[in-house]
Amino acid sequence: MHNPSIESRVNQLEARNKRVELDKAWETSWTRRLLLTLFTYLALGLYLWAIDIPRPWLNSIVPAVGFMISTLTMPWIKQKWIENQK
Repeated sequence: MHNPSIESRVNQLEARNKRVELDKAWETSWTRRLLLTLFTYLALGLYLWAIDIPRPWLNSIVPAVGFMISTLTMPWIKQKWIENQK
């Protein structure tokens, strides 16, 4: 059986940690939040348009903004939840 060297294992852990850090940075990035808001707006607008709701693009704004607000409050709610678990 092949045992990787300690140096190899440390390099693997460092690479993994870097991937985890980048994933976390993406999850909290404004780019992700804005893209999700845009996609939510477009999906709702297209749906409302398809079912013939008056002013679908105007009516899509409120749910998209609500979604954006929820992404902004989640870190605060998560922190409070973590504090209550201790």
